[in-house]
Amino acid sequence: MQIVDRRLNPKSKSLGNRQRFLRRARAEIREAVKDAIKNRKVSQADVGERVTIKSKNLREPSFSHGRGIGQRDMVLPGNEEYSAGDRIAKPPGGGGGGRGREGSPDGEGQDEFSFSLSREEFLDLFFDDLKLPNLVKIKLKDLKAPKPARAGFSADGSPSRLNHVRTMRNSLGRRIALRRPSEAEIAKLKEMLAVAEAETPRDADKIALLQKELIHKERLRKTIAYIDPIDLRYNRFERVPKPTTQAVMFCLMDASASMTESLKDLAKRFFMLLHVFLTRHYKEVHIVFIRHTSTAAVVDEETFFKGTETGGTVISSALEEMMKVVKARYSPADWNIYAAQASDGDNYHDDMPRCLEILEREILPVSQYFAYIETAHGERFSDTLETQVWSGYTEIGDRADNFAMRRVTSPGEIFPVFRDLFSQNGMAA
Repeated sequence: MQIVDRRLNPKSKSLGNRQRFLRRARAEIREAVKDAIKNRKVSQADVGERVTIKSKNLREPSFSHGRGIGQRDMVLPGNEEYSAGDRIAKPPGGGGGGRGREGSPDGEGQDEFSFSLSREEFLDLFFDDLKLPNLVKIKLKDLKAPKPARAGFSADGSPSRLNHVRTMRNSLGRRIALRRPSEAEIAKLKEMLAVAEAETPRDADKIALLQKELIHKERLRKTIAYIDPIDLRYNRFERVPKPTTQAVMFCLMDASASMTESLKDLAKRFFMLLHVFLTRHYKEVHIVFIRHTSTAAVVDEETFFKGTETGGTVISSALEEMMKVVKARYSPADWNIYAAQASDGDNYHDDMPRCLEILEREILPVSQYFAYIETAHGERFSDTLETQVWSGYTEIGDRADNFAMRRVTSPGEIFPVFRDLFSQNGMAA
């Protein structure tokens, strides 16, 4: 994001002051963007935002004379009350140098400053909080997969791109226009000549005419080629930025009581990143939200993040629900399937074998990528502590190339999953 100060250079305000103002404004805008993310839908991760910041944080320091001390000479334009030499009492006020603003009787004021951020500016600030390297920032915002698209025909090109149908059509039209004789016509003339030569008495004029016509047609057939270079047509392609096909993104989240609002916020940030990534590479992206406790259900986004129901944790119910939706609506032959699961790592002990079986045998074979995010507060993770889900999924991660798992305790730790994701799909090259 770039903040441009277009004001004229005012008196008593140095360049250093203006630069400090810009730095303070950027920090306030970043905080406003953080607040906006909490109220933003996942599908709106890459649109602009109107942010509001406190105007008192944007005021620049300045020096002025104290109101209660010293002497000041003024010229009051349009004065009709005072004459030269009259003494004017100083206005009441404290001895300090600050000047306050009286409160407005009708409640109006200048306490806030609002303006709009463009999509690119918002993405810059959004990714800056997640500590993405600049290379990935550019790819997430601007990359469109260039694909060859048909762009008509050309008269030259690679032999592998020869369009046989169009070439033969041109050849046929040229041969008809130039009256190139066919083999059947020549064979018929030869047959007529043989009959004429066998007749008694022989008709010399008829034989000479047939011989002349036969020579002419044979010469035409040799002169007019079956396929001429001017007949050749090649398929022409141009590489244009074009999304590949379509994708569906499954968001699976544990809704037990241990998933606090802060942990859900980490999950939401990850889902936003995944959605931004997919919308850059696919023409159409569907989002399916699956919320689970001991049972799972497809819900809307509002219920997914802000629902209040709670209960035990049975993760296999969410995986089973995902496969039901895949079989009913999203055929792997037509859709690129992505899934992200957010959990604090707790699960019913007897449910883990079922989870691993569904994930490895049913979900991963039809998915482009599956990412597991284990969210927790910073003090929970240690080198020796492994949750039940993390321990079980580690075995699958060692065998599957399209599976990644990471632990996150802050927004800045979300990117490692995406680093693996780009590497897996060749997007980081």
